[in-house]
Order: sequence, then C-alpha cells, then structure tokens
Amino acid sequence: MNTDRYVSPLSERYASKEMQYIFSPDMKFRTWRKLWIALAETERELGLNITQEQIDEMKAHADDINYDVAKERERQVRHDVMSHVYAFGVQCPKAKGIIHLGATSCYVGDNTDIIVMTEALKLVRKKLVNVIAELSKFAAQYKDQPTLAFTHFQPAQPTTVGKRATLWTQEFLMDLEDLEYVLSTMKLLGSKGTTGTQASFLELFDGDQETIDKIDPMIAEKMGFRSCYPVSGQTYSRKVDTRVLNILAGIAASAHKMSNDIRLLQHLKEVEEPFEKSQIGSSAMAYKRNPMRSERIASLSRYVMIDALNPAITSATQWFERTLDDSANKRLSVPEGFLAIDGILDLCLNVVDGLVVYPKVIEKRLMSELPFMATENIMMDAVKAGGDRQELHERIRELSMEAGKNVKVEGKDNNLLELIAADPAFNLTLEDLQKAMEPSRYTGRAKEQTEAFIANVVQPVLDAHKDLLGVKVEINV
Repeated sequence: MNTDRYVSPLSERYASKEMQYIFSPDMKFRTWRKLWIALAETERELGLNITQEQIDEMKAHADDINYDVAKERERQVRHDVMSHVYAFGVQCPKAKGIIHLGATSCYVGDNTDIIVMTEALKLVRKKLVNVIAELSKFAAQYKDQPTLAFTHFQPAQPTTVGKRATLWTQEFLMDLEDLEYVLSTMKLLGSKGTTGTQASFLELFDGDQETIDKIDPMIAEKMGFRSCYPVSGQTYSRKVDTRVLNILAGIAASAHKMSNDIRLLQHLKEVEEPFEKSQIGSSAMAYKRNPMRSERIASLSRYVMIDALNPAITSATQWFERTLDDSANKRLSVPEGFLAIDGILDLCLNVVDGLVVYPKVIEKRLMSELPFMATENIMMDAVKAGGDRQELHERIRELSMEAGKNVKVEGKDNNLLELIAADPAFNLTLEDLQKAMEPSRYTGRAKEQTEAFIANVVQPVLDAHKDLLGVKVEINV
C-alpha cells in the first residue's frame, strides 16, 4: 500500500467491494471491449466485410486488458480511447483494422457510463430493499411499545416505537419507487457518430437508411438493454446523470433523517445503535458510547445531497452537440456519489439490524409527561362525575402551570395528578387518576397503522423483490 499519496476514504473506509468493482478500471475497459465486439458483430451481421475470425479474436481478449500497452500509448497520444483501441489491436492483429469502425470516443465512453450507472443502481436497489426489510422487522417488533412522541422536539401525544420506524420506512419506499422508475428508463446512447447524425454509418452502408436504423437496436440487445435514446448529440443527454444522482440524493436525505432521529433518541437513552465489545467511544471519556455510525450516515448523506448539484450544473452548461467540460466532473461526481450512497446503505443496514431499545427508559420518560397529555381524558371523566367542563378546563390550565413549575423550576417529579386529586372540583381520587395513566390509551391507532402499513404496503414490495433479500454487510468502524 502506498502511503505517500492521497487515498479516497470512499474506497478505503466506506464503499463495498461490489460497488468499487462497478467503478473499477476492469469493469470500464472490459465493457469498452464488449461494446467494440457488439459493434463489430452488428456491422458484420448487417453486411460489412468483417469476418467471424476477427470477432473471435476480439472475444478471446475481451477481459485480459493489456494496461501497460494502453498506458504507454496514452502517454504518447494523450487520448484514452485511442490508446485502448491501439492496445486491443496489439492483442488482435487480425481485427485491428475494424475495431471502433464508424464510432466516436463517446460510443465506448458514454455507453459504458450508462451500463455502469445501471449496474450501480441495481446494487443500490438491492441494499435499499434490505434496509426496508430490516426496518419493517423493527417496526413490527415494537409496534405496541408506547413512547413519547415529539413535535418541535417538544413532548406531544404518544406514539409507538414501531410507528415511528414506519415513518423512516415510508421515505425509503418513496426512494425505491423513484429508483425503479429511473432504472426502467435507462437507455444506451448507441452509435450515433460525432454529432449524433450517424453520418459515418451513412457512408459505411452506402446511404442505406433501413440498415442504419437497425444498428442501435441490435447493439442495445447485445448489451442487455431494451433500446437506445432516439436522438442525441455526440453524447447522451447529461440530464440522465442528473436524474440518477437525484435518486442518490433522495436516499441520502431519508437516511440522514433516520440517523438524526436515532442520534436524538440515543441522547435520550431510549435507543442505542450497535456498540461493539471492544469499541472505544472517546479518547478522553472512556464511558462514552457515541452514535458514531449514525453520525457517519449523516455526514456522508450531506455529501451525496450536495453532490447532486454537479450533474445538474453540468447538464445546464453543455454547449450544442457536446463540450468536454463534463468529463472531469463526471469522473468524480458520479462514482463518488455511488460509492458514498453504498457506504450509507451498508451503515443503515448495520444500525437498524443492531438497534437496541430500552423500554424502561422509554416508559419513565413517557410517564413523566403523560399526566399533561391525559388532562383531556381526565376532564371528561370529571364531567361524567358531575363537574363543569369550563371550570374544569380553567382549573387544569392553572394546575398544569403549577406542576410545570414544580418540574422545571424545582427540578422535582411531575405532581399534576396529586394536584388534581386534591382539587374538589374534579371529584376524582388519585387512584382513579392513576388508572387513567395507561399509555396505550393515548397512542391512538399507532399499532394498527403499523400493522396495516407492513402488511399492505411493505410486504408486497418485499415479496416483489424477494430475490434481493439477504444482504450481509461489514463496515469499517
């Protein structure tokens, strides 16, 4: 390992081997060669003077890239595609003269970018489905565990731990819907020539329009795609990159929201992300158990959300049929967006799979606030016992202020129930009031909503993607 130069943390710390391979030189240049083979096969099938022997020679060297030859050639000619055309020709002397016939650099470059992004989206989909599956298990397990809910991070009506998890799950499901739509629209560039007019093929095929119309569909089929974009300049529209990275940004936003909630809950000591036996939480404070993984999710997610600006600006600033100011940016923004979201999803899987819930702490906090939330029920019980609704409302307001002072100013326990029991206007005993403190009375339909959501919304999605389930991840702590 070289230690005297920069190494990307995305490859060293965060992204999986699978995602790294998708954006590796091997994947890129082997795909270039497959595209050259597909082009040569298509041209032969459509009548050009290309032999099966030449095709077979190219296929024999589809995977053994002679990188040393390509690098030396690029040093001389300063052109990556022509360097690899040359290197492929060195290995395939019989086919040398027909490699890249009629094509431009974007034939291999852009088609490969589409293929790579498509494969990367499939891996993202696989991991996203597994995050949804793990969250649904968590939601089902804690569907009836009452917990204090918050609006404005202030105590509000109770919910359940499982119902809260459905909120995270629903956002990931929305991301999956968006991903599958964009994935279904991915098309190859095909082979359209220098400005998208296929002029070189018009020359090769002696102006035979009907034959030329067959080129793109045949290449698409050979490369596993349904079709090519019907029109283009030299490149596919950079709007495609915008759509793809917006998907990643959406997933990042969902992951960020979930990780923030977990970080807040860990501060409250109600929920805790996985913490390994020998893991160190702080170099100075040995007792600490920081939510490091959730923090990492948030950190990487911010990067991905901002990264989505890159293809949007690039798409907006392309001139006419093509400029080259997209190239350097694409080499960074697209791979690194995918590597980062890959790391985020692995972290999400790890955190959700090992999330620890502390019911006693949850119950203690909920019970400390529940008397305030139960006052409407208490008031109704007091009315049924003969009280005046308007008078009771005013008394509850006053007593709540007194109890709040006792909690906030004096630092004592919530004594609202004792204050109400001592007030003759309510005609209720402390025992009567304590019976009204059953948390499940105040969680509404949280349990039923969670059950219905899992059964009617999540499970059909998981059933449709059952072949993707079962991802196991390792993360670098």
